[in-house]
Amino acid sequence: MMRKTMMRAGVTGLALAVAACAGDATPPPPAPVVVLVTPASEGGVELTDDLPGRVVAFRTAEIRPQVGGIVQRRLFEEGGMVRAGEPLFQINPAPFAADAGSAAAALARAEATHARARQQADRLRPLVGADAISRQTFDDAVVARDQAAADVAQARSALTRRRLDLGFARVTSPIAGQIGAARVTEGALVSTADTAPMATVQQIDKVYIDVRQPAERYERLRQAAAQGRFDTHAPIDIIGAGGEVLPRKGRLLFSDVSVDAGTGNAVVRVLVDNPGRRLLPGMFVRARLPRLSLPHAVTVPQQAVSHDAGGKAQVHVVDRQERLHDRDVQIGDVVDGRYLILSGLRAGERVVVVGMDHVQPGAPVKALPWKGDSVVIVDQHRAPSPQS
Repeated sequence: MMRKTMMRAGVTGLALAVAACAGDATPPPPAPVVVLVTPASEGGVELTDDLPGRVVAFRTAEIRPQVGGIVQRRLFEEGGMVRAGEPLFQINPAPFAADAGSAAAALARAEATHARARQQADRLRPLVGADAISRQTFDDAVVARDQAAADVAQARSALTRRRLDLGFARVTSPIAGQIGAARVTEGALVSTADTAPMATVQQIDKVYIDVRQPAERYERLRQAAAQGRFDTHAPIDIIGAGGEVLPRKGRLLFSDVSVDAGTGNAVVRVLVDNPGRRLLPGMFVRARLPRLSLPHAVTVPQQAVSHDAGGKAQVHVVDRQERLHDRDVQIGDVVDGRYLILSGLRAGERVVVVGMDHVQPGAPVKALPWKGDSVVIVDQHRAPSPQS
């Protein structure tokens, strides 16, 4: 009986000893969470604005008649290219030719009258010196000669005008460019008082793009240009309706700026070479205008920035002890997929791009370099793996 009691006591003591040993053991620390980090970079950043604009022809000429009459012929192909001085319409020249002939006859008559009056004055000059005629008679002859000379000048001017009208019967283009559709047809009666042009010629081998932006933004742009913070001769990208950057570049014109009194927007002109005539007057495009040049800007990937419940921007910084900390930052524009950091972060500090959702501030992490924009899966206890 006593032997059984001793055996039971020994088993109980062994159990208590095992339990005591188990109570003294501490669990192993958790493994650091794996995150992908990248250093905040510093470099030059050019801030731009993509602003809408309308294409305007470099030069536009409305073809209007300078004399009235019946249109006999159209001398151009609609939509084609015309040269400066090229005939476009022929107005019936017969009335103007008749007027020119009448003016020529009037000039000949005036010249004959002037010749007779001059001869008469020349004959009377020696007679008045010899007192053979009165002074009044000679003076009247001189006045008649001078009046005849004036009549000749008037008749010559009238003939010049009639010849001009005859030339205006053939309507020509004042500029070289592309001509649109004819607004009048053969047989139409045109007049100098007509409100609509006969046709329109536009020079579009180079064009303007009128870009609208707030006047205060334009003023900042002008001040930045005056301070040398960006090159005013830098080429301006032109973006087509499909979002593609066109192969031709523009040049900003500060000399031609106006402010819309209704909207307060400044209209800035961009001059663009248009050799292929792809840009047509009236088209809407966008121009990438410079806004600011920052030679030492700090940027981080867009994925590295989050926002708290109050809307403040934050990044998650890994310190030298491999611990994670939240950092409030002030962000600016997104440039090529990266946020511009205005304050709160220094260049070279490591920020978490992937994995910040699995770790609390102050917790240890295992920082691995972020390789780019590839999609990754992050587990709390294993390295990231690429996911196709």
